[in-house]
Amino acid sequence: MWNKVEAVAREVFRTYNYHEIRTPILEETQLFARGVGADTDIVTKEMYTFTDRDETSVTLRPENTASVIRAYIEHRLDQRPGVQKLYYMGPMFRRERPQKGRYRQFFQIGAEAIGSESPVVDAEVIEMVMEVLERAGLGGAKLLINSVGDHNCRPQYVEKLREELKDAAPQMCGDCQRRAETNPLRVLDCKVEADQPIIEKLPTIIDYLCDPCRAHFEAVKQYLGDRGIEYEVRPRMVRGLDYYMRTTFEVVHGALGAQNSVLGGGRYDGLAESLGSKVHSPGIGFSIGEDRLVMSVEGEQRATPLDLCVAPLGEAAVRHGAVMARDFRRAGVSVELVEGKLKRVMELANKLGARFTLIIGDNEMAAGRYALKDMTTGDQQSLTRDEIAARLAAARS
Repeated sequence: MWNKVEAVAREVFRTYNYHEIRTPILEETQLFARGVGADTDIVTKEMYTFTDRDETSVTLRPENTASVIRAYIEHRLDQRPGVQKLYYMGPMFRRERPQKGRYRQFFQIGAEAIGSESPVVDAEVIEMVMEVLERAGLGGAKLLINSVGDHNCRPQYVEKLREELKDAAPQMCGDCQRRAETNPLRVLDCKVEADQPIIEKLPTIIDYLCDPCRAHFEAVKQYLGDRGIEYEVRPRMVRGLDYYMRTTFEVVHGALGAQNSVLGGGRYDGLAESLGSKVHSPGIGFSIGEDRLVMSVEGEQRATPLDLCVAPLGEAAVRHGAVMARDFRRAGVSVELVEGKLKRVMELANKLGARFTLIIGDNEMAAGRYALKDMTTGDQQSLTRDEIAARLAAARS
């Protein structure tokens, strides 16, 4: 299932003209403090950080967008024409409490579109990720969207939120009491069940959007509607990273219980500048929790069956069968060659779920015709090598 999910993602990315980027697992700590946000839970609680031999502080990457933007700046990808479309797959690290679908080393599949502020790009990115989920076999997923404004309108909302939290925060968890002072938006991202009724009464950022942000969000919704993509607006959804602005989105699925988020993403128009870029490089991206996606779809999938089990009877047949097995493999057939008594080989072929078993003995080699048994029907035929190849190809198509 891991291989299938990754193969599906690569194929979808190819059709949208995205290209792979690989970033280091270790980065300087300051990259994430500046990029993700010094007051986020990721930076304050969850990062694996240590001092290197030269006294440099380094961190196992907790997410990959900041790393991608760092590489984008360092290697001057902003000098290339058009929107830079990049995707990645690999391990991330956060010291969280392990639970269903959440691990300290976890894997993400993500993509970034850098170089455009257009809501058309937002809708296309969301369309692309929903296509990945559908092709991977995830049914019943729900898309949640919101706008978190920009540097023009968000400060007014944050100030209003700070005022409201003066009375509300003392009734909330310790983290929310701290966030109310340092970063009020993070209160909305709280997952503590007892705090949710209080959060539901707080003002929403939708009511504070400036005209450009409101127009951008309306356009994103229109473009999603044009594509037939269903969504639900969650006006208090802010996600857990400071670099988001305007469009944010999340996909949830019931198979994961309380930790039901499969992926999250959003727009980060000021991130490149905050990391030292002299070129305005607006962008939008997402990351899929690959562990969670695999967990959600694996129960509905069957293992890929073995095409052919080869049963050679005797030393000469082993040599002959090995060459035939190689030729079939080159044609894309999955083959297992098993030495031993025929009864034991047939039992193993059943356990392996083989579609066919090929029996090779002295008489078969002399005649150039081999016994091919259909393991589902029990039918057995005497066929030439070419006839066997054609039968296997037909069964795989």
